Amino acid sequence: QVQLAESGGGLVQPGGSLRLSCAASGSITSVSAMGWYRQAPGKQRELVAAMSEAGSTSYADSVKGRFIISRDNAKNTVYLQMNNLKPEDTAVYYCNADHPISYRNGIYYDLGSDYWGQGIQVTVSS
Repeated sequence: QVQLAESGGGLVQPGGSLRLSCAASGSITSVSAMGWYRQAPGKQRELVAAMSEAGSTSYADSVKGRFIISRDNAKNTVYLQMNNLKPEDTAVYYCNADHPISYRNGIYYDLGSDYWGQGIQVTVSS
């Protein structure tokens, strides 16, 4: 069982910053890919940023130059630094983890894909 715990959301004024954190737990040694998605009211969930264990990143065009994703692999934690926030960034942000690895009795197990956090609200408003 893999759990994702998100923190750091809240209300911020336009132009402000927030930092989201997501820690993966559950007897895992590593996670292949971790990322952030968001879903605004009436819209589909969309990828915001993702990062592989090796450090390669991808960003939605709408956040390039403003958001930075980073990871602490030793803690199986992913962060999203959000700068120059805009009202259109308002959404519920979800942490995602793909292929967490568990190690038991000398064997590594791939626990599969698409683990999600419970979501955290980010509101950008004056």
